Amino acid sequence: MRIKDEEKQQALFEATIKMVNEIGFVKSSVAKIAAEAKVSPATLYIYHKNKVDLLVSTYLQIKKSLSIEALKGFQSDMDVYEGLKLIWKNLFHYFSKHTDYFQFTEQFSNCPYAKLINREEVDSYFSPVFELIQYGIDQKLIKNVDFEILHCFLVAPILHLANPTICNNFTVNNENVDIAFDLAWDAISYRNN
Repeated sequence: MRIKDEEKQQALFEATIKMVNEIGFVKSSVAKIAAEAKVSPATLYIYHKNKVDLLVSTYLQIKKSLSIEALKGFQSDMDVYEGLKLIWKNLFHYFSKHTDYFQFTEQFSNCPYAKLINREEVDSYFSPVFELIQYGIDQKLIKNVDFEILHCFLVAPILHLANPTICNNFTVNNENVDIAFDLAWDAISYRNN
């Protein structure tokens, strides 16, 4: 059995994102992805069963790295407003820096492969966020509405503002990011901090 090489795995990860973003899921063949990663197609099969496994793994890897970045500096005993603001800003900066990852996940979320994702696994990456929101609901700081509605008012602004193809005139600076968070907070909270 051949030993897995982290550099080759990373090259395949980056090549998958690049090829899907440039030519789409259908045209992104194993051969094209392997060529972009500068490995043989046979090497790809050391790490992944097939193209679908590669695409799903890439999506999960992005979600996992996103959760790690989102939770940087977060402590479970933080005030709800401050904790959400930190997470929100971390997410915003992650999406701003990794527009290619964002583009891949957006495409993936709207394709048939999305059905193959174990949602509980992905949700587990973000469990501290869900727990903080639930605590905010229990403390009557956050409105007790369907989580998808909360998600829309918390995450959708990030996805819009951090996407330069949609919002190319938005100036990314601390003041504007703080203003955007405060507007999102106003939408989901019972009162302002």
